[in-house]
Amino acid sequence: MKLIDNDSWLNPYKNVLEYRQKYLNNKEKELTADHHSIYEFAKGHHYFGIHRNQHDYTWIIREWIPNATQVYLIGDFNQWQPKEGYAFSKKENGNWELILADDKLKHGDHYKLRISWKEGSGDRIPAWATRCIQNPYTNLYNAQVWCPDNPYVWKNDAPSLSNSNPLIYESHVGMATEKEDVGSFDEFRLGVLPRIIKNGYNTIQLMAIQEHPYYGSFGYHVSNLFAVSSRFGTPEELKALIDEAHKQGVAVIMDIVHSHGIKNTLEGLGMYAGDPGQFFHTGHRREHTAWDSLCYDYGKNEVLHFLLSNISFWMEEYRFDGFRFDGITSMLYYDHGLGKAFTSYNQYFDGSQDIDALTYLALANKLIKSHKPDAISIAEDMSGYPGLASNTDDGGMGFTHRLAMGIPDYWIKTIKEQLDENWNMPELFHELTSRRQEEKVISYTESHDQALVGDKTLIFRLIDKEMYWHMDKNSQHLVVDRGIALHKMIRLVTIATASGGYLNFMGNEFGHPEWIDFPREGNSWSYKYARRQWSLADNKSLKYHYLLDFDRAFISFISGSNCMDHHCVPVKLDNHDNIISFTRGEYLFVFNFHPTESYTGYGIPTDKGKYRILLCSDDTKYGGFGRVDTKQVYRTHIERSYGLKQKLDLYLPNRTAIVLEKQHIPKVR
Repeated sequence: MKLIDNDSWLNPYKNVLEYRQKYLNNKEKELTADHHSIYEFAKGHHYFGIHRNQHDYTWIIREWIPNATQVYLIGDFNQWQPKEGYAFSKKENGNWELILADDKLKHGDHYKLRISWKEGSGDRIPAWATRCIQNPYTNLYNAQVWCPDNPYVWKNDAPSLSNSNPLIYESHVGMATEKEDVGSFDEFRLGVLPRIIKNGYNTIQLMAIQEHPYYGSFGYHVSNLFAVSSRFGTPEELKALIDEAHKQGVAVIMDIVHSHGIKNTLEGLGMYAGDPGQFFHTGHRREHTAWDSLCYDYGKNEVLHFLLSNISFWMEEYRFDGFRFDGITSMLYYDHGLGKAFTSYNQYFDGSQDIDALTYLALANKLIKSHKPDAISIAEDMSGYPGLASNTDDGGMGFTHRLAMGIPDYWIKTIKEQLDENWNMPELFHELTSRRQEEKVISYTESHDQALVGDKTLIFRLIDKEMYWHMDKNSQHLVVDRGIALHKMIRLVTIATASGGYLNFMGNEFGHPEWIDFPREGNSWSYKYARRQWSLADNKSLKYHYLLDFDRAFISFISGSNCMDHHCVPVKLDNHDNIISFTRGEYLFVFNFHPTESYTGYGIPTDKGKYRILLCSDDTKYGGFGRVDTKQVYRTHIERSYGLKQKLDLYLPNRTAIVLEKQHIPKVR
């Protein structure tokens, strides 16, 4: 098992890992006994749900409702009453089916299922519904027939992801406009996508795509797994957005929520036919108390079929290029990882792990790769579970990347608890580069988590209330100068040390000043903080554009170089001088984090040659003081104490980052 070969600390747990692998293989064989592959198994969306048969002009609707005794289709077409001709017939394995003549339904009709069971009855939204919409008068959701006469026609192929590291722009469509309202897919495509293209990001991560009744849940309390959130627009409009991104060479991944489901009875699946255990656990494992939600039972083959088909649906119907899986830690452990520090390997293999959840995740990643071999799958796991982002054939779970959740936590802790002059350079470098040998990680300084009310964005931690008074270029303030300088350096050192990819949450590239607070009773249902103020970055009389321009510059450098393909080799980590220096291939990175000390002729040991500056955070066009001559060519010279290395003398102003490239000298023939 290659996973153990790469990490000898896993040897004591070889039996556990082998059992996990055997369990996975057996489950895959079981699921695919009647199919050729997991790809063929995960096609439930072609069978279940509502479909229009173009051959015999009929509608066919199927649902898996094993606890039901009677099922009716109700809606606009029959005055929401169970009438003759709209009763489902019971099939084998708990499936129910209804066939209707073509004129009985039409595009746009609202509908539900009226389900009876032994102990009662109730109206439910079908589990496989692909379109749900809220009634503006009752605020309740209904399913909606979505079968337009002119369905969307795809125009562009998806970009290849095999030779690039994802530079991810994490986005929420609803809060992507500046207006105090909910933004739409069309507004995002026309107004935000061009910004992302211009900034140089090659991947968009869309949040809150699956239907969710409560807007303030940020899309993480999902009710209808197959339905696009109607508050942002239609399925056609989402397809147009993704198609346009593909046209521009940008991949689109989806924030998918398979870790838990809402408790709402009317919209969700918790009591679908009076059965609490159809999709979720029963007993003490049913509720996730910290999230006020329900936990899927990954041990049931029908649930695996449902969730895996959901993955296939989004990749087939909407051509998503991959997923970021939310709440992986919660899935991995029976106690959801709550209160654990994960300081010992034994905590990963002590019997508190959910083997069924582990198996589902591995199957999900196998399925994703069968749809698109170069697809992205990112695990949001704070526990650091070994093998999460290594191949299933090597004993891992098959994710392509793990989210480096410790990095933003470290930045927060450092800024909150340490004086600038006391920052620990070796520790900082270790935190930024620490990862498992077999893993690629997505590094970031902040995501939506850090921007929510109750937390603070990086820029607000650095500048705080002074942002409201001193971001005008005519106003000078030492706190703002410090904040802008460190904001640039922190983002650059994070992406420069990344080994796999980088993520930025929408608006943080220019230091968006406001937190995120969705409309709720506590803020009088205001949208004031559930939006992005792009005008701040566009206003050249304000300092925000400096941060944006620097973001654009380092994203352009990273995407245009092979930097991430090389190891990050430390050159100098000096706590006394607050210097971090490292190389990646032909590139030399030097950071002077000292709050006051600038150094003249500072010696950096490096390979013999000439170097030129590609990027300097102190450049005036990025809001710096222009203290470095960026056009100068730097030459190394012999320093006997450096051994095989030579010395490169640099001028390093305080709170400045410099990226240099080694110049190739043509050979004389």
